Amino acid sequence: MLRKTMMRLACVPLAAALAACGSAPVAPGYYRVERGDTVTKIARAHHESVPSIVRWNNLTNPNSIEVGQVLRVVPPGTNAAAGAPIRTNPGTATASAGGTAPVLAAPEATAPANGISLIWPTAGKVIHGFDGVNYKGIDIANAAGTPIVAAAAGTVVYAGNGLRGYGNLLIVKHDADFLTAYAHNRTMLVKEGEHVAQGQKIAEMGDTDNDRVALHFELRYGGKSIDPSRYLPSR
Repeated sequence: MLRKTMMRLACVPLAAALAACGSAPVAPGYYRVERGDTVTKIARAHHESVPSIVRWNNLTNPNSIEVGQVLRVVPPGTNAAAGAPIRTNPGTATASAGGTAPVLAAPEATAPANGISLIWPTAGKVIHGFDGVNYKGIDIANAAGTPIVAAAAGTVVYAGNGLRGYGNLLIVKHDADFLTAYAHNRTMLVKEGEHVAQGQKIAEMGDTDNDRVALHFELRYGGKSIDPSRYLPSR
């Protein structure tokens, strides 16, 4: 059951967060869903079949894609630059014939080593680490009600439970590049638009939309996942 939940989390984008913070360019071979898109429309635009798009993205319901969701639109293991141009959101670069960028199964951003200074968002045991492919953050387990604090100062850009698989979710934007996400909270203590200080209590640990009490913690750079453990102090 826990494995099933982890896989569901890995496949759900932080759509609301990316919309609030500005959409980053997607990697060659991928497309970010826009308002009004359907799987059929996306498949036709990229000269692929609907079953292929469904299979490459493990879509359980092709009629339920979300704005901001990133979908693979070329076959796994191929070079996107060798095919037709890949359409991205307005104002972003496109990958055209003659390019050399390979298609990555799960692109991870490369952030400057000194880009952000984090503290641990909660006390507890890390029960699942980041792998960048099937798991886009870390899970820290403890008792229900354990305090959750802001890992760095910033502004709350999302506070709600509208993203499937994340339960009660807080997203804090730290600057133009970095944001952190705190999922499965029992209680959320801050609201959208509120500025929070590093170490300020923002929530209490819970199990909303999860099968055990734990904090699912993500770090994003330019909208893409980064291993939070690289930026957290040793303990």
